[in-house]
This record gives sequence, C-alpha cells and structure tokens, in this order.
Amino acid sequence: MMAQTTSIIRTDRWNLNPTAAARVLLSQTVEVSLGVCRHLMGILLTHWPSLGGLSSQKRVLAVEKLIHQTAKNPNPKYRQFDQTFYKFPSYYRRAAIVFAAGQVSSYMTRYREWQSGTRQRRDAKPPVLNPNSGCYPTLYKGQCYKLHGYDRIDIKVFNGTDWVWTTIEITSLRERHTVDSNKLLSPSLIFNEQKKACHLSVPFECHPPQREGEGRVVSVDLGINTTATVAVVNFDGTVTYREFIHPARDIDEVAAAARTCVQRNGDRRDKRLKSVSKRASKTMGLGGSLQKGFCSHTYRKCRNINRQIGQIVSKRIVQIAQQFNADAIVFENLKGWKAKGGRKRSLLRQRFHGWLKGMIRDLTEMKWQEIGGKVIDVVAPPKSWLMTVVESKGRDSNNYALAKFSSGKRYNADLNGALNIAARGILQLTRRKDSEEPSSQSSRAIA
Repeated sequence: MMAQTTSIIRTDRWNLNPTAAARVLLSQTVEVSLGVCRHLMGILLTHWPSLGGLSSQKRVLAVEKLIHQTAKNPNPKYRQFDQTFYKFPSYYRRAAIVFAAGQVSSYMTRYREWQSGTRQRRDAKPPVLNPNSGCYPTLYKGQCYKLHGYDRIDIKVFNGTDWVWTTIEITSLRERHTVDSNKLLSPSLIFNEQKKACHLSVPFECHPPQREGEGRVVSVDLGINTTATVAVVNFDGTVTYREFIHPARDIDEVAAAARTCVQRNGDRRDKRLKSVSKRASKTMGLGGSLQKGFCSHTYRKCRNINRQIGQIVSKRIVQIAQQFNADAIVFENLKGWKAKGGRKRSLLRQRFHGWLKGMIRDLTEMKWQEIGGKVIDVVAPPKSWLMTVVESKGRDSNNYALAKFSSGKRYNADLNGALNIAARGILQLTRRKDSEEPSSQSSRAIA
C-alpha cells in the first residue's frame, strides 16, 4: 500500500490563443490590475504599523474598509479608489490586496534588517519598494473564470468601461490536470506586453504517493566534459544499468534523442561563449574595459540553452529511475563548490561558471518528488583521490573522462565516480551515517 505524503505545489503553463479583440481586453485587464496594486502599496505602506500584525484575512477586511464604499461603510478614508477603479470586481480586489501586502511586508522586513546593520556591504543603500512589480490578476473559479473542458475558458476582463466575459481558446497544456489526486488552484493571467502573448499560470496541489522501490538506487555524477553519468546499482552492489547523458552514442532511441539534443545544445552554447571572448578582445584591446551589458543578448541565449539542457537531462534521469523502480536518486553534495580550474577568461573557466550542477539536481528533485521519489546528497571522494588509488598514467587527451592503468587498460573516471556515489547512497539508505564531513570544493578534483 502506498502512503500519502505531504502535498506539494507545482505550476503548469496553459497557453492561450485570443483573438485580436480579446488580446486588447486581456492587456487592459492586466494593466488595470497593475494600477490597483500600485495604488494599494502606497495605502498599505502608510498604515503598515496597524496592518502588519493582522492575519491575512483580517488585513484584507481592514484594507477594504479603507478603500471600498458599502452600505455599512459609507465613508471610506480613500474614496478615490472606487472612483479611479470603477466597478473593480471584489475577487480581483482581494487578490490584489494580498499581493500588495506581501510586497510591503517583504520591503519592511528588508528595511528593518538594513537598519539593524544586516547588510552585504557596509555602504549598501537602503532597500526600495518597487510599485511596478508584476501583479497579475488571480482568477477565482466561477467569479473570474469558467472552464469549458480544457479547450476553452471564459475570463472576466475589462473593456475600458465595464467588466465583461470573453471566451479564449486554450492551445496547449500539460498533464497535471489528468491526475485525479491533483487539485487545481486559482490560476493567474500573465500577459507579455512586448510579445503580445498571454498564458495562464495554473498551480496544482499535488499529493504524490510514497514510492516503494525494488532495492536499487540511481546515482548521478555531474561533470564538465560529460554532463551526467548515470548508474543503476542494486543494494547488493550489482550494476544494473549505466548511461552517459552527453555523448551521442546510441543505446536506445529515447536515450539517443536526449544525448543528441544535449550535445547539440552544448556545442551551440560553447560556440557562443567562445565568440564572446573574441569580441571582448577586439573591443577592449590590451588595456581597455567593457561597457555594462556587453554581449548581454548572447549570455541570455546561453542561459536559455543551459535551462533546456537541464530540463532534458533531469527528465532523462527521472525516466531511468522510473524504469528501474529505484528507491532514490543519489547526487554528490556540491553545495558551496567554487571554480578554481582553468585560466582566467578561458573557455574552460566559462564552462565551470556555467556548470549545471545545481540546476540539474534541483530540476531532477522537483520531477522525481512529484511522483513520490526521494533525492539524497552524499559526500563522495573526489576523482583525484581515486586516481592515486589506482596507478594510472593519466587522462586521455582526447577524452578527459578516460584514464589509463599502468598496465595500459583504461577505465572511465566519471563512471567510477557514479559507482562511488551509488555506494555512499546505498550506505546512507541502509545504515544512516551523520558523521560525514563536507566534500572537496575544488574544481581540479572534478573531471
């Protein structure tokens, strides 16, 4: 029997395809919601000494008493709110109050810390309340939106004078709505003014069951030359499966597609990073300097490529764990690791700084946790230590992941690292050890 674990929140993106007229209405709706949030932040900041200690529900009622005229509240302190935002729906108003209160609360906390001397730098400037932060309207079922299956949705929008219903087509969505145990929460309407594109950010409350594995772990060794080396190891030490997620060597169709895409994206990223160093040397010469925002467009593309690589690799790791019904996915603890290898401004140093060790681990945990899995971190010995145990002649110049024994035989250092991580993970699952010390934090110890 599978026991229920605590709930987790995951968010889907539902793309919308509005008509030209509906797109204008959505834009106006988001714009007026932003205006409401800006207006409310000033009121909340003014009255925060009396509002800050209230619960969320009582704070909403107190703010509404300040701004909204009713039969029981004929003379609110800020009458101009109802005049400026005529017929603003109550559900939208309450969601905006909650968002604005969160922004003001965060600002007041950071300001108190700054006043008490908790600063990153001695000359740090005081924090600033940003009234233009993105406040997107939250849609409540029945009052703000009505679903027609999963193909169309009715949304209450602002047409400039009144609030009306408009029907919009849903073009794409993920699978979380198909899981019976998932609960759909109130979505938010997101509108991008630059691209004139809109979508719904739909949160789900997920209740993943606790997995019961078959006595094996999936260990992952993250590296620079090989993005991820995966090994499936049973509790008795038997290596069931291994995979290198980066080279384009084929084992099966799914793995080959993932590897080829990662390799192609990695090459695109490295070429862009190499072009940055060339442009920088031509721009600043021998003793010059670069202006702020130099090659920002290229760096943005590289970050997007890294994000795509992280999604592909983490998805493949979770697929392997599901295929072999693993008890846990095991990673090496690389928290606090800092790059030391590579010359300054070299491509290797750039690759170290763009290493996806944290992203892949976090994305894998989010995906694996959603289906009831567990991710653990272990302290694994560095590969440089392994090299001293076996008398090796060094690394292959063409493939740094390969090393030679003195007898001439070769072994894969990344795979060896993955197996050591698996051994530590099995030990942690079967016999808990809390006396381990932090791992080595040097990039020279990472292949």
